[in-house]
Amino acid sequence: MTYSGAKKYLVMGVVRPSLTVLLPSSEEQDQGNVALVCLANKGFPEGWKLGWRLGAGGALQGSQSLEVLEKDGHYSWSSSLTLPTDQWRKADSVTCEATLKDQTPVTHTLEPHHCSQ
Repeated sequence: MTYSGAKKYLVMGVVRPSLTVLLPSSEEQDQGNVALVCLANKGFPEGWKLGWRLGAGGALQGSQSLEVLEKDGHYSWSSSLTLPTDQWRKADSVTCEATLKDQTPVTHTLEPHHCSQ
């Protein structure tokens, strides 16, 4: 981290990102697989990990994009997860989770059976 980055970190502290989950369409579900996308916006500093958990204690999975530094000094990034439609429909919960070192995770949990099919 450069000096200016370190100085900014001291001024801003940790900023927890907001999470938005894009749900699969009913047409997509009819094709056999669903793609879930989680958007993380306005986090700071860099280095947050973003992924998915299936069920209460599932392992973190999915792919993460590179972080993008916004003009306001915050970072935005995304994660995607592709599942077979039957696994999506049978899951008790699907959680997008952003973590940074010793910070409490930021989560957004879906219950697929409550999402429109």
